[in-house]
Amino acid sequence: MNERYDVVVAGAGPAGAQCARDLATRGYDVVVLETESEDEFPRQSNKSTAGTFHSMMAAFGIPDDVVMQYTDTVVLESPTDHYVKRHPGAVLEFADFKRYLVEDGREKGAEYRFDARATAPIMEGGEPVGVTYNGDEELYADIVVDATGPAAPLAKKLGVSNLERENHAIGIEVELEGIEIDRPGFADLHDAMMLRLDHNIAPGGYSWIFHTGEDTAKVGLCYIQSGSHQQHARDDFTVDDYLSYWLDTDPRFRNAERLEGKQHRGSAHIQPPGQMHTDRFMAIGDTVPTIDPVWGEGIHTCMKSGRMAAAAADSCLKHDGVEPTAENLSMYDSLWHKQVAPNANKRLLMTQLLYLADNDRYDKFMADLGRLDEETLAKANNGNPLGIAKLLGAEDVPLLARFAKRQLEGKLSLNGKLPL
Repeated sequence: MNERYDVVVAGAGPAGAQCARDLATRGYDVVVLETESEDEFPRQSNKSTAGTFHSMMAAFGIPDDVVMQYTDTVVLESPTDHYVKRHPGAVLEFADFKRYLVEDGREKGAEYRFDARATAPIMEGGEPVGVTYNGDEELYADIVVDATGPAAPLAKKLGVSNLERENHAIGIEVELEGIEIDRPGFADLHDAMMLRLDHNIAPGGYSWIFHTGEDTAKVGLCYIQSGSHQQHARDDFTVDDYLSYWLDTDPRFRNAERLEGKQHRGSAHIQPPGQMHTDRFMAIGDTVPTIDPVWGEGIHTCMKSGRMAAAAADSCLKHDGVEPTAENLSMYDSLWHKQVAPNANKRLLMTQLLYLADNDRYDKFMADLGRLDEETLAKANNGNPLGIAKLLGAEDVPLLARFAKRQLEGKLSLNGKLPL
């Protein structure tokens, strides 16, 4: 078995698998290390709602047979109102999608090793030249890619990852049958992906219903354990309690039943990335902070991060005598900020502002969306200050004051001057 490659990738999620696909297509020797066993993959890492849009499907050649349901609309709900936007998309069977990426990568020449947990970089001359996995097994490569997301065992040991475990987000999702998809008083959710802003259900976060055909749907919620969550949360409620509360009180679920074996959990840390590369190394895939404030779309950004990493690796490997130094691999950071998550910091600020608003403001938000043109909403979602300003009014001054105060407190806490 070969022990030396052009690139070794830790993690077979969408980012790592797409990076391997692209590199194999270019003819490079690439191997992917995946912690899970192949027979069960992706049992532990099957954590995405798997909602996406046609732009991702077309850009990455994703086949129809991994799609549970094609959708026509996206819906935003508040406690008493809703907004409907025509936007074709797809709800993926996430496990099938991840297995497809592996199978397609193998057909293109990538090697996969399952039951292989990457543990540390192999260092020579102060640079990573390979990876140890499962304790004492070794692989060598010109470039090492950590695509394990926030776990980032290789990035952390190289001093690249700077996650502080702040703004911890947790989520839970189940798949249900027997849902009343078109309940009077609610939006028609046939062929729709719905996101709900309601602190009674997801304090400091959002919940969702993604139609998957007939009377079935993916149903879940996620919240960020930040100041907004603490302001609205119940002391005696866990994430499971909030889901149970929603299922018990929403009339659309009155006759619904959970599908056996269809429950997923996930967690992440919502903060901007810092350094993402060093000599012979890139950290990719932790794109949770890059998602659109309103529509999400984490899968697309994850796939793009894998593609940008492959492009950066190719820019070094295809030229004799060009070493994959930190300076040469800085192309990845540039592509990330331009192609994967433009205006990432501003979009993250808008996300934080969105979750800080109260339920009454969410009801008004639905009305605001109805009166504004789609271009304004798109600009706001992309972090454009003028677009965001058009969503705000005089009544938002107290909200903005609270937001500014929390931003200041957050900066001071990072400097060790004020506890969270």
